[in-house]
Amino acid sequence: LIKNQRKGPVKMVSLKLQKRLAASVLKCGQRKVWLDPNETSQLSVAHSRDNIRKLVKDGYIIRRPAIVHSRSRARLAAEAKAKGRHSGFGKRRGTREARLPTKVMWIRRLRVLRRLLKKYRDAKKIDKHLYHKLYMKVKGNVFKNKRVLMEAVHKEKAELVREKTIAEQFETRRNKNKEARARKATRREERLAAGAP
Repeated sequence: LIKNQRKGPVKMVSLKLQKRLAASVLKCGQRKVWLDPNETSQLSVAHSRDNIRKLVKDGYIIRRPAIVHSRSRARLAAEAKAKGRHSGFGKRRGTREARLPTKVMWIRRLRVLRRLLKKYRDAKKIDKHLYHKLYMKVKGNVFKNKRVLMEAVHKEKAELVREKTIAEQFETRRNKNKEARARKATRREERLAAGAP
């Protein structure tokens, strides 16, 4: 009689080697390997990769599917944020300047306005002199957005046209007066030549 016989659960067979070999065969990590708990006797005698392959084929060893980490909730939250939700005072951590620096806003505005000026110059809508004048005004923070700059362009062009027409009118008037004076002088000379007082 054995007096000090320990009673308790039967010790399970260690399948550490089989798990490692199965992971190697299935090309995955050991946590993804599933060994059939009802077939421990068959599994415990498999000491080679060939045996493991056979057990995989028989379905005693299976590669567990990848754990799905759903992004559906994240997508919904991102969509809501894109619409402008969840951005009230309670959700803000940084200062206004930290969240969107004024310098970044300035750079964006400047690039938009400069792009418009370049487009107008390339399309021959404005000449290089007007381009330079407006470019310097853009740099000096005169125009707050594209609409204001476009209005300024139209205004400047209209002003140039007006000045041009005024100059032309002045020139024609000057020529007219010059011709009148010349006619008057010739008439006087003719009268003097004829002996008229």
